[in-house]
Amino acid sequence: MFNESLLFLLLLLIIGIIAKNNSLLIAIVVLLVLKLSGLDSKSFTFLQSKGINWGITLITIAVLAPIASGDIGFKDLSGAFKSPQAWIALISGILVALLAKGGISLLQNEPHITTALVLGTILSVSIFKGVAVGPLIGAGIAYTAMKIIDFFH
Repeated sequence: MFNESLLFLLLLLIIGIIAKNNSLLIAIVVLLVLKLSGLDSKSFTFLQSKGINWGITLITIAVLAPIASGDIGFKDLSGAFKSPQAWIALISGILVALLAKGGISLLQNEPHITTALVLGTILSVSIFKGVAVGPLIGAGIAYTAMKIIDFFH
């Protein structure tokens, strides 16, 4: 019952508590409950295959909620193109979405990268008071950097 994966999750739980990272804490508690209840074999495979898509869907719902609630309308959309800051935000949104696309590919094809990304995120949150946006953007940046390195080698 007590194995390396359980020890790893408990270590991450301690780090999550120290870093006060609620998202990490919730994720670890859910995984621990699944593991300790014996539901881990099929549920972990299912979560690995569908989890990123669910997360993206949930984030998309959160981003679109102000439109659905009426807080953001067509007037805001037209006003968004009137300042240089808005254009920078638009281009940044496009770039981040493209980075995330590469990140999904990297995480699916090389899952061992996830460990380094999660560790980097945890270190940033706990040491530098960063914000944990998850490994997807980190994976996208890593993917892009790897492609650039491959191009020059």
